[in-house]
Amino acid sequence: MAEEKDAEGTEALVAELHKKIKDAFEVFDHESNNTVDVREIGTIIRSLGCCPTEGELHDFIAEIEEEEPTGYIRFEKFIPVMTRALVERRYRPAAEDILLRAFEVLDPAKRGFLTKDELVKYMTEEGEPFSQEEMEEMLSAAIDPESNTINYRDYITMMVVDEN
Repeated sequence: MAEEKDAEGTEALVAELHKKIKDAFEVFDHESNNTVDVREIGTIIRSLGCCPTEGELHDFIAEIEEEEPTGYIRFEKFIPVMTRALVERRYRPAAEDILLRAFEVLDPAKRGFLTKDELVKYMTEEGEPFSQEEMEEMLSAAIDPESNTINYRDYITMMVVDEN
């Protein structure tokens, strides 16, 4: 009996995930033909609370693309892979303490903030560099316009996804 109840709970969870995935996909299905531009896949995945790296996103797309890539992704290819990623809780955002430690590494003087120039330098020249668009988006959310700095504790609080 407990196994049966478990199966019902899993089915309900999967049905709920399918609805969320379909809703997110449909926002970008401009032709209403169950396809989206492959360049929108990262946005769709992120809108579902996932934070894949560019490498993970590339692998995800490779898994759902047609054998002869068309530039479009079909919903029926997307939904099973996205459902599995959500059920397995893949691509989770970093925890608050990890983000704080990362910012503190960039702030050896422990001032509690980075200047706009410092942030731009780190985000565009180190590791997996941000695109111009990503940088502008981050700056619009992160920078205090009066001081032209980012108080990273405030920014982390704003960024962290509530898991409940």
